[in-house]
Amino acid sequence: MSVDSESPLASRLLRAGIRDVVAVEPVSGGLAAIAGIVHREDAPPLFVKTLDVYEGSDGLFAAEAEGLTALRELGGVPTPDVIVAGPEVLVLSLLAPRPAGEAFWERFAHALAHLHTSTRHDRFGWHRDNWLGRRRQSNAWTGDGFAFFAEHRLLRWLPEPRVEAALGPADRAALERLCARLPELLPDRPACLTHGDLWAQNVLSTADGRAALIDPAVSYTWAEVDLAHLWTTAPPPEARRFFPVYAELTGLDDGWPARMPIIQLRQHLAVLAQFDDDWGAAETIRATLAPFRSRP
Repeated sequence: MSVDSESPLASRLLRAGIRDVVAVEPVSGGLAAIAGIVHREDAPPLFVKTLDVYEGSDGLFAAEAEGLTALRELGGVPTPDVIVAGPEVLVLSLLAPRPAGEAFWERFAHALAHLHTSTRHDRFGWHRDNWLGRRRQSNAWTGDGFAFFAEHRLLRWLPEPRVEAALGPADRAALERLCARLPELLPDRPACLTHGDLWAQNVLSTADGRAALIDPAVSYTWAEVDLAHLWTTAPPPEARRFFPVYAELTGLDDGWPARMPIIQLRQHLAVLAQFDDDWGAAETIRATLAPFRSRP
């Protein structure tokens, strides 16, 4: 192998049994992993990622590979083929960048609507915990969607050291009040299979131009968890048709945009828990919690 075998990606690929590597081209854009494109001798390129530190994340790549398979086999959404899902690396077939234009996003609206409407479940959760970024995502089966979201998607983050440092007692009390009022604030929706980390960076393309998804944190929960993540993370301008098309296909009421900040608290808390630079997450959390700072 002519690449630097001391680099984390190259050396871990070798230990995973991939020995025909001629170059590993670093790629950026992700927040939790080190990633690259693997160029090989007389074989198609691959995508690889690893972690610089593991922090108790044993099984992370196996859980991610399982999520990719579930999205494809249960929901019909294209995902990359899993080549290796080992303790050190995840190796996948290489997807294409997203094509420009609204037509791609309209097709993706149909695909995501199909995923959400065809995979309904009678409980919230997943058969195992997995990871959102580098932190464990608790997926204990729960019959009540409001209880599941409160306990496993919001309050779950409060013990994290960075969250404890950033949010004071008034913030924490406000979050607890919001959780108690979730049945008043959100409609009672069924559980369905969700990607779980669906921002635009995780939407790529197949060779024939269909939307394909990467980096899942799957569970059966509210479909609006996926919608909120796309809506609130500055999707590209060409995605503007995605939202009305998805809303029409799934029968969303006109009030859905007002619910997005509450549902996206889950992701802001996860970001706050994991990264020194929270990209404004703490400020956004406090703004969303402002109406809940005093008792009704």
